Amino acid sequence: MRVAAIDCGTNSIRLLIASLEPAGLVDVVRRMEIVRLGQGVDRTGRLAPEALERTRVALASYAAQIAEHGVSLVRMVATSATRDASNADDFRVMVKETLGVEPEVVTGDEEARLSFTGAVRGLSAEAPYLVVDIGGGSTEFVVGTSTVDSATSVDTGCVRMTERPLHTTPPGLEETAAATADITAAVDRALAAVDGTRAATLVGLAGSVTTVAAIALGLTSYQSERIHHSRISYEDVAAVTARMLESTTEQRLAIPVMHPGRADVIAAGALVLRTIMDRAGMASVVASEHDILDGIAWSLA
Repeated sequence: MRVAAIDCGTNSIRLLIASLEPAGLVDVVRRMEIVRLGQGVDRTGRLAPEALERTRVALASYAAQIAEHGVSLVRMVATSATRDASNADDFRVMVKETLGVEPEVVTGDEEARLSFTGAVRGLSAEAPYLVVDIGGGSTEFVVGTSTVDSATSVDTGCVRMTERPLHTTPPGLEETAAATADITAAVDRALAAVDGTRAATLVGLAGSVTTVAAIALGLTSYQSERIHHSRISYEDVAAVTARMLESTTEQRLAIPVMHPGRADVIAAGALVLRTIMDRAGMASVVASEHDILDGIAWSLA
């Protein structure tokens, strides 16, 4: 049996087609497109027409691959941007017409649980885990071992923080200080809610984390197999964060592992990660290429 999972976030939309084998789920197709669905939502409260169209084009391509690979079950989860938008019905109708299934606009708590399920399968590290999924509009915090003990979500993501205080590239000292203060307050609330400081291992998910890991590892091309389950020290994360905060967009784009759609928001994403490590007292983070997308697929399997 083949299943298809789609994760539609604030910044990107991703597809996983997987085959259910005796050993577990085996990837058939794994894709990611930067569509910036959450463009301007924090300011306007609405999904922009051009953002909806970019998402529709990506979904149409995904629908073609789903049909090509004979998928039995499809589940699409939509997260932060569509929770916040007043015209979320326009998004729902577009998805239904393009994909043939309705999107599930999940709560932050369910988003966190799906992320945890995808992240910890096959992970060999000391438990309990603090799993953080740094998205475009929100960041999810989950603590658990093989199952979830506690979870919460805060509206602090790389796109949202870029559109708020970090709107200059590179940001000035006042912008960085304001962003750090906002992120720190949100992180402290989240860590208190999930008792995050008791975790033995920090696991970081999503593009901000994997991009920081790739830069820290000195990769000359984006290599998922090298990034997955790599352990990055706090010092290396802090160094990459400082570099991103000091760089222009052109300088970030010159980094071999940088996706063009992530260059303008990577400084904010790295700052969120560094702040989490600082406030949780974590000396390192384990980067995972498996996340909510894999959790959605496992929910179908």
